[in-house]
Amino acid sequence: MNNQTDGIVASVKKQWWLKVNKKAFRWGPMDGAAFPHIITVKYTVDGKEYTKKAWINAGSPVPEEGSTVPVMYSAEQPSEAKVVL
Repeated sequence: MNNQTDGIVASVKKQWWLKVNKKAFRWGPMDGAAFPHIITVKYTVDGKEYTKKAWINAGSPVPEEGSTVPVMYSAEQPSEAKVVL
């Protein structure tokens, strides 16, 4: 993966089924809870649009829908890509 382009965040989904507790002592079931996210990024290489999903750990900053993020992709096969966060 030696080429880079900008991708647009098409969707952001919170993974409600995987709660990560950030506090040792909690007052309620959601106290100190953090959730990971999955984002879908669309990017274009040579006029063709591709889609890539990325997992974001609980507590990490999550880009907003419609924002741009860098995408590294392979020149030989642009569908092989990595979202750089």
